Amino acid sequence: MKCTILTVGTEILFGSITNTNAVFLSRELQTIGVDVMYHMTVGDNPHRLKEMLAYAYHDCDLVITTGGLGPTQDDLTKEMIAEYFGEKIIEFPEQLEILKTRMWNRNRPITPNNLKQARFPEHAEILNNPNGTAPGFWLQKDGKMIASLPGPPHEMEPMFLNELRPRLLAFDNKVLYYRNIRTNGIGESQLENDIMDLVDGQTDPTLATYASKFETTLRIASKRETREEAEAAVAEMLDKVKERIGKYIYSEDGEDLSFVVFKMLKERGLTLSAAESCTGGLFAKTMTDISGSSAVFDRSLVTYMERAKMAELGVKKETLDKYTAVSEKTAQEMAEGLREASQSDVCISVTGYAGPGGGTEEDPVGTFYIGLWFEGRCKAFRFQTRRASRERTREYACVQMFKLIYDVLMGRNEFFAESL
Repeated sequence: MKCTILTVGTEILFGSITNTNAVFLSRELQTIGVDVMYHMTVGDNPHRLKEMLAYAYHDCDLVITTGGLGPTQDDLTKEMIAEYFGEKIIEFPEQLEILKTRMWNRNRPITPNNLKQARFPEHAEILNNPNGTAPGFWLQKDGKMIASLPGPPHEMEPMFLNELRPRLLAFDNKVLYYRNIRTNGIGESQLENDIMDLVDGQTDPTLATYASKFETTLRIASKRETREEAEAAVAEMLDKVKERIGKYIYSEDGEDLSFVVFKMLKERGLTLSAAESCTGGLFAKTMTDISGSSAVFDRSLVTYMERAKMAELGVKKETLDKYTAVSEKTAQEMAEGLREASQSDVCISVTGYAGPGGGTEEDPVGTFYIGLWFEGRCKAFRFQTRRASRERTREYACVQMFKLIYDVLMGRNEFFAESL
């Protein structure tokens, strides 16, 4: 089944709000085997809305709209859908009573324009909305299907899950199963090149790559008669993928790198502390965003000024004078001092030039050093990102901190190579 998601609302075109509805619907639809072909957004304009419906049905069986079901004059979604399908708009008595009850319970009067929320295309099925006053509806006619959902996400999401999703499942008995394979250290083009023989001529399972900040995700999907068959097909393809790019894979289940590191630390009973300069606490925020991180994360010391590095971490003044605050030696002493202060099993530090000012000829803006103490040894590593904003440099440094911890815990980093 091919689907277009059509979002209605001038406020989205103006950039006043973010279209999270399309993201939610796309994610949910793919899990039940509905192929989303287009995302469209149209303002509160009846003529353009009808044009978009006509365009969508050239290539799709199903259109899902969000927005435009409210009581105001510019809420015209249902009216334009009815006009497109040649349906009369009629009042649904049961919905009128539900509307009256809800307005009464909220101690709000019913105004004349509220009554339009009880009027729908004549042959529509109502999609109940316990979280608001605007019901959705489902309509099938001449081989075309349309579902109209409200705009507010707290109304739209449960309506999709409880009302629309079961209807869609009835159209296709096949099961879609997929896994998102997360990688780090390999670009999208290189990844695709390394698995090109698997991609060429693919039918089922299918493979698709997605580049995002600092990493690439590979999606392996299969649609079969049963979940067991789909899972087996995906697992077989994953084994082939791992033969080619296994060293770059850090998650086979779509997990963030920070969460993977958290799980590894927890499983081994290890504690972690951080000393942050250029990232200003971003590493700590990322860790503490994980529920249960207090089981492994001891502390983070944000030592931004040189005197803080000396007072909190014991970095030597001679080191700062000779090598500067952004140097391999400083990062190493930061990690060593953190170990003394925290006694954590893993101690990581970062110092660098996030920009836009600062930097030297040898270490321009975008350069940072990460120090790591683990199992009695301490080493620092140099990283550099070019043409990056201050925010992106800090984010990249944070990712590399987690990547370094992951590699060390996996025992495959040069950190260990020197001790063999």
